[in-house]
Amino acid sequence: MAKEHFYQVKVNFEKDRLGTLSSEVLDEKIKIATPPEFPKGIENVWSPEHYFVAAINGCLMTTFLAVAENFKLDFADFESDAEGKLEVVDRKYVISKVVLKPTIKIKKEEDRELALKVIEKSEKACLISNSVKSEITMEPTIKVV
Repeated sequence: MAKEHFYQVKVNFEKDRLGTLSSEVLDEKIKIATPPEFPKGIENVWSPEHYFVAAINGCLMTTFLAVAENFKLDFADFESDAEGKLEVVDRKYVISKVVLKPTIKIKKEEDRELALKVIEKSEKACLISNSVKSEITMEPTIKVV
């Protein structure tokens, strides 16, 4: 794998506080808007704040999938909830903390320790988490199904 990669994203204003995100290499366009907590924010549209938290949570999943494969973890399912805390720090809005709550479903009790090891390695290796200054914590749950 090359040591450098570039990801191009374009945003176009539509109206009010609404825009569209696109990329030359992707077919799908997605809406983006000011969240409703801010003046003139729009409800029911993904905001930059949602995308920020989603990038961290999505990176956890994709990293988990790679690490699980490398460690030969036979899991039944993976899902993760995430919550970002937006607050004012030093007179600036920041997402100061993101809490990740992954749930890994395993088929055998004897895989519990390995599943925990894999999710912890995944959180440490996530390139998005490693690229932001927000505090990131994780509360994993391992379930046998």
